[in-house]
Amino acid sequence: MRSLAFACLFVASPAYAADLEARIAPLVKDHKGKVAVAVKNLKTGESFYLNADTAMPTASLIKLPIMVETYWQAKEEKVKLDTTLTLKKDDKVPGSGILTSHFSDGATFPLRDAVRLMIVFSDNTATNMVLDQIGIPSTNKRMASLELKNTKINAKVFRGSTTSIDPAATKKYGLGSTTAREMVQLLELIEGGKVVSPDACKEMLTHLKACDDKEKMTRFLPAGTVVAHKTGSVNASKTDAGIIYLKSGPVALCVLTDENDDKRWVLDNAGQVLIAKIAKEVYDHFNVPEKK
Repeated sequence: MRSLAFACLFVASPAYAADLEARIAPLVKDHKGKVAVAVKNLKTGESFYLNADTAMPTASLIKLPIMVETYWQAKEEKVKLDTTLTLKKDDKVPGSGILTSHFSDGATFPLRDAVRLMIVFSDNTATNMVLDQIGIPSTNKRMASLELKNTKINAKVFRGSTTSIDPAATKKYGLGSTTAREMVQLLELIEGGKVVSPDACKEMLTHLKACDDKEKMTRFLPAGTVVAHKTGSVNASKTDAGIIYLKSGPVALCVLTDENDDKRWVLDNAGQVLIAKIAKEVYDHFNVPEKK
């Protein structure tokens, strides 16, 4: 079993801190791979962090910061969300999404829809088309301006050998990197309407709430639970970051895994199950019945 050295930090009453640790730490300890977790109740501020400042691979989770940068460039009038994009054969890459398999060459749609495909279906081809509009380095500069210095994209999807802006980082992290704490910080900004504009944040949350991945964060949550999230999957890494909306208030959660022993592309992949179990523990912890 491999795991990162435990580095826990709580911001809560001792009783609450002990409960979160008791719920989450054993799950992480038993996982065969590296794990980082960040949790924050965005209403009360109660927080839990485990290895949360360790840079980890994002896989497709990096598409969340790319979306933020796209909306910011739209506000700055560097791009227009209604700009018509044309799908070309050379744009198509493998992996997640629907454009490569289901859309014909020459199909057209606005940039806004490409962003939505990137988030809802984690569409790799759509992601590269978005990056063609906003550039690759811009997301990293924007995240750094938000003091999220570990959140970086390194190249276009499945185009690392020809588009990487940091070959060493590409080799180490793949598509991108971040920390669990930084993803929770970014989600808190979006939920608070504090990046780009309140209206842009609402639209971005609408995309995130439509995420079609049911194998990770939402997997064990009760039917009807609203979650705004973005996931990522490669052979050795499974990731998810999002906001779980509870009666007690919104809770931001990020779980990053890497160097997982279980590299199978199956429903019961250990990394996916771990994320789902942690999300359920977070839900149960914060879903306190209202006092009558």
